[in-house]
Amino acid sequence: MMHETPDITRVHTGIDGVTWNILGQVYVPKQVSDDSFCWHATFPEESFVPTHMHTKQDEYIFVLNGRIDLLLDGKKTHAASGDLVRMPRGLPHAFFNNSGEPVTALFWAAPTGRLLDLYRRIHNMSSPAEVVKVAREYDVFFAPPISSAQ
Repeated sequence: MMHETPDITRVHTGIDGVTWNILGQVYVPKQVSDDSFCWHATFPEESFVPTHMHTKQDEYIFVLNGRIDLLLDGKKTHAASGDLVRMPRGLPHAFFNNSGEPVTALFWAAPTGRLLDLYRRIHNMSSPAEVVKVAREYDVFFAPPISSAQ
């Protein structure tokens, strides 16, 4: 059981000094308890997270700088600096950095579930197909890829 602890997670620092490479994106865990999990994310130009859904967590994105293009339940939209994106559990969603510049955002999920364990496992994993396969074990389900031939 993980309980919240009083402390400060300093700028450019993750809990216990941890930083994850998730398919070229940089995730820095900032807070974790059973109730919620928060991480800072940096999305390089042209990076994205394909359509997926969390079956046991609500997920949120607070855009710190830049613009993120989104698919929320199949609808195209975008969020810019200062916007908060709410993605209830079970809602298919995807995000894309098409801005031409790195984008930073603060993400969190509630409750934590197995998301922290997923990020630990896929850190430095280079195969998107393997990430998709492993994610199922942690209650995150990716949509099948769309063939360019369709």
